[in-house]
Amino acid sequence: MAQTTRAAVSSRLAPALQAEHAQPTRRSAYRVQVQDAAAFREWAQENLRGARLQAHGAEARVFTVHAPGKLAKLAQCPLVTFVDVADREAKPEKEIDGVDLGANRIWPVHQLYPNITGQGLTVSVKEEVFDAADIDFKGRVITSTLFGSNASDHATVMATLIGGAGNSAPTGRGAASGVQLAASSYAQLMPDDAAQLTSNRVSVQNHSYGVAAIENYYGLEALAYDQQTRQLPTLLHVFSSGNVGSRTPSSGAYASLAGVANITGQFKTSKNTLCAGATDVLGRVATLSSRGPAHDGRLKPEMVALGEAGTSDAAAVVSGIAALVQHAYREQHNGQLPPAALSKAVLLNSADDVGRPGPDFEAGFGQADALGAVQTMLDKRFVQGKVAAGASSKFAVTVPAGVRQLKLTLAWADPEAAANASKALVNDLDVELVGANGVRWRPWVLSSYPHLDSLKLPARRGVDRLNNVEQITVGAPAAGAYEVRVNGTTVAAGPEQEFAVAYEFETQGLTWSNPVAGTALNAGQQQRLRWHWQGAATTGTLSYRTAGSNTWVPISNAVDLGVGLYAWTAPTEAAVAQFRFEVGSAVYPSATAAVSQAPLVQVGYACDDEALLTWAPVPGASGYQVLRLGLTALEPVATIADTALLLTNSQLFFRHYTVVPVLANGNPGVRARTISLNSNSACYVRSFLPRQLVTDEIEFDLILGSTYRLRAVHLERETAGGFQTVQTVTPGAQSTIVLQDQLPTPGLYRYRARLETVSGSMLYTQVEDIYYARPGDVMLFPNPVVAGKAATLIEANGLAMHWQLFDNLGQLVREGDAPEAAVGEFDTSNLRAGTYFVRITPAGGTTVVRRLVVLR
Repeated sequence: MAQTTRAAVSSRLAPALQAEHAQPTRRSAYRVQVQDAAAFREWAQENLRGARLQAHGAEARVFTVHAPGKLAKLAQCPLVTFVDVADREAKPEKEIDGVDLGANRIWPVHQLYPNITGQGLTVSVKEEVFDAADIDFKGRVITSTLFGSNASDHATVMATLIGGAGNSAPTGRGAASGVQLAASSYAQLMPDDAAQLTSNRVSVQNHSYGVAAIENYYGLEALAYDQQTRQLPTLLHVFSSGNVGSRTPSSGAYASLAGVANITGQFKTSKNTLCAGATDVLGRVATLSSRGPAHDGRLKPEMVALGEAGTSDAAAVVSGIAALVQHAYREQHNGQLPPAALSKAVLLNSADDVGRPGPDFEAGFGQADALGAVQTMLDKRFVQGKVAAGASSKFAVTVPAGVRQLKLTLAWADPEAAANASKALVNDLDVELVGANGVRWRPWVLSSYPHLDSLKLPARRGVDRLNNVEQITVGAPAAGAYEVRVNGTTVAAGPEQEFAVAYEFETQGLTWSNPVAGTALNAGQQQRLRWHWQGAATTGTLSYRTAGSNTWVPISNAVDLGVGLYAWTAPTEAAVAQFRFEVGSAVYPSATAAVSQAPLVQVGYACDDEALLTWAPVPGASGYQVLRLGLTALEPVATIADTALLLTNSQLFFRHYTVVPVLANGNPGVRARTISLNSNSACYVRSFLPRQLVTDEIEFDLILGSTYRLRAVHLERETAGGFQTVQTVTPGAQSTIVLQDQLPTPGLYRYRARLETVSGSMLYTQVEDIYYARPGDVMLFPNPVVAGKAATLIEANGLAMHWQLFDNLGQLVREGDAPEAAVGEFDTSNLRAGTYFVRITPAGGTTVVRRLVVLR
């Protein structure tokens, strides 16, 4: 075959490989795209002896080639169209931290639409495996060979943010509590096998990871993800943008520009996926959140979500919201799922603008808004269509009166571009809005010119030639009919391009995100009050009142409504609180929220036939609802006035329980953390331990989970005839009992406690050894000792000891130390039968000699 010129070779190399080509290294593997798979296999067999080829995708024109140091040969092969880096080490992009589902209006979805949970959908978590045994995922994990004994805390948090059911605690609930969860491995950075994704019904895949280097080019992984979206139209991939927002790229058009174009992974530059950055609690784009643009000036990231410790949790939150959006669509379309392009259009159109007005390279189209996205789907405020080259698809939108802003977003699944393409867009559609008077509005576009000042310019209206997402907003539109036109400017891969347009009518007002109906706040702790303001920049007066009171207590008279957050410390006493904002003459009250302490639930005992749950009284509670974990979620067991519940034999099949205090007015308070009956493995007994191992008067501390239904406790000492009772105690209310005995003569004694229940059942603790040696004395036992068994030394004063073992001729056989005070041992293995002498020297004490007989 003819060799390829040096210039052609360089153009087909990924940026990271171009320097390597000039100064070869021994990279272990490369990823290549070829013209003819069969011909390339033949070429590799002849030219890459010993190389291992791994094909990717249905067409198998992409290979990972394991051929260390063979970059030059691969680059010169005329069958190869592009050489890319192979799998790199992926890194999670989050430190474990809390989450606030009010920031992205997820809690209002849970309250208003309790049946929209993602049930029947599957979200795949691609990274290390999450803890499949976590009770927040109970009954919803798709088993696979990936799950082993070592689960990743990071992956478990991601799965919780996406689909936790809140079984462990209220903080364990994620965005879509009904989804099934599947695991995938990020050891392979190419897309997962399409057949496997389809068989598991995966409709959202979360990618909360990145690679160490900034990779801003359209590589084989980006190409493959765009291709897979076309192959599996309903599958939405969600990526974290990265946590290197202040770093400077070293290659590409934006090289040497600090704090821009620093996405961590070329797979994130794909067009048909979603890339999510992170905001802080105030909705500001986090400094660490990686910025755009993509290498060709495209908008990245497309949106942001709360990520207090990184973009990993932001991507997970967006993945969970995407599942809610898909569920809402399915409710309206006979079980069908929306195309990923429609899900993307809805998510981006409902996002709330943050930072500079309009889209930008930090926040994309804005902060994810779960409630807005779900309501867009439920209200069917979207249109799906297709358009050919040179044609136009038109539809009408009727704007009602009183709309503050009209917003619409166009998105389409664009065909994959050529690897390393300088411009990734293939099919170019353009959207415009036409009013009844003929006025036209074009979408917002950004300057992609490689200069920091240009990249920070505000968006302006224009023609977009880079992105497969376009958005138009119109402030204070006149009521009436408008025409939306989607023009097929270029449809190179056709004959038609399918598209989706979502739209919304924003009206002025304030809605609460926390509290919502059913919210419970922790007494005496700081709470994040959250709301969603649609209107001009202004302040409002925030106040609250308790149930039964008509007096509103001022909290602040100048709260910036645009912040959407206020930190409020709840009162220490139980109450039912309501909040309100006064904005001019308008009043916006919240739902009522219970304020209480959370019960501390404990397992009193867990026996074979019954178990006891106990908890301290919660101030202000009139009763308690006990819940147990069923097949997938918590379910009620009983509502009682007492602070203990006896579980009978039939209830012990269920192993996880929790308690909710019920306040005097019937409002449920803050739920306790869920406790497992397995957390107390012994029946009644938590511990039975001596205060001293060497003593002449022993004392045992017996700690019980409960004394309920316990008649008596007996301390028993072992004798030649078996265990005999030396003390009997009648239990009171205290769960710690001190048991005592006087030892008669020096030696080894063995004790246990016997518990007698009112039903006549007998329960036993473990057996504990106690040694009695006279002051200044050292005991040696057993004596005789069988060779191979340990001989024990007991020093009455609790001193460390040095010992030496001599045979009957006076020769030293072995020696050692017993550094732990009072009790020591030495090994008798390999000793011959006979008589030996042990010289024992306590630290600071008097040396003694003891005779030891060894038996075989």
